Amino acid sequence: MKLSDGVEQSIHSIAMLASLEEHQVLSAAALAEFHGVSQSYLLKHLQALSRSGILGTVPGPKGGYHLEQSPDEISLFDVVLAVEGPEPAFRCKEIRRNGPNPASESYFIAPCQISADMLRAERSYHDELRKVKIAHLLAKVQRDDDGTLAARSCAFLDANARTSRQTRIQQPR
Repeated sequence: MKLSDGVEQSIHSIAMLASLEEHQVLSAAALAEFHGVSQSYLLKHLQALSRSGILGTVPGPKGGYHLEQSPDEISLFDVVLAVEGPEPAFRCKEIRRNGPNPASESYFIAPCQISADMLRAERSYHDELRKVKIAHLLAKVQRDDDGTLAARSCAFLDANARTSRQTRIQQPR
């Protein structure tokens, strides 16, 4: 299964936003710059994350994005669902009905076994994604960091985080 680049960009953006202090936001332009990605492509995914309730937005020239949920609550599945949508990866087209010698109608009483097994496997994949929270990922990165990553992120946040008067949940730093 191939996930779009938007999933990776979204997870990294959420991780960056988790470092903000209360009343701070980051613009889509700043997030795109930090990650070296297309602002317009990232913006599409930030908007999807906002629609899903993962991110909050502050409008206006001094606005930007912040986490609407705690990193302890956001799972990788939540991000994949927001970015990729709810459609299953495997969609059975019932090709058994096609061709010069299609299967008899009696085979179509039960669901296609290939489809059933693919959907079962996808549910297992989703269950594993639900187990991984953004907070756990951040803790692993912090544990393995020699200080270089933290310094890079802190310097960028110091230069680019915007203060907003909008009240929102307190994020751990």
